[in-house]
Amino acid sequence: MSQQYPQQPGGDVPPPPGWGAPQQGWGTPPPPPQPPKKSSTGKILGFGCLGVVALVIVIGVIAAVAGGGGKSDDKADAGKSGAPSAASSSQPGGSKPAGKPAAVEIIAKKASFTKSVLADGDAYTSVSVTIRNNSGKKVSVNPLYFTVTDTNGTKHTDELGVDDKQIDTVDLSPGENISGTVTGKGSFTPKYVTFTEDLFGDPVRVDVK
Repeated sequence: MSQQYPQQPGGDVPPPPGWGAPQQGWGTPPPPPQPPKKSSTGKILGFGCLGVVALVIVIGVIAAVAGGGGKSDDKADAGKSGAPSAASSSQPGGSKPAGKPAAVEIIAKKASFTKSVLADGDAYTSVSVTIRNNSGKKVSVNPLYFTVTDTNGTKHTDELGVDDKQIDTVDLSPGENISGTVTGKGSFTPKYVTFTEDLFGDPVRVDVK
């Protein structure tokens, strides 16, 4: 025997017991669920991290610019106060600024020609030279590394073996020195002597006293 329910006004049939009372009219689908609210905490953290990274980059750029300017200034200062050029080492006497001895020190003086068995007559002019090694490495000495320039500007190479006191071919260790003559052919008045180690080094010139 089926249980019948009294009809409600409007013709709707009430739901059976236990179903609960409908929140809306009978036959109306329930509303869709509300989407969960997004938390703003993640956005705040994201913007905070980006701000820290940007700040670090800006500080790095400023430091790089400041460091680059200092280096260029140092280079400019070094160019102004750098070491003397090779030309300065070729000053008369091979001298350098006071308190800093030249790597190669030379003294040249007029000397009498002492004829050897290899000399062809007496038409020669000799200069006595003393060379000292003030550097920290060896210095090669050879009569061919010397030239004598006279008062007329003429350069005379050494005439090998014509003077008995000719300077020897040696290697000077640091602190050593050697003396001997450099002789040019003909009679002339010597003005200065030039020494060029190995014929390719920096020339050192000294006036003849």
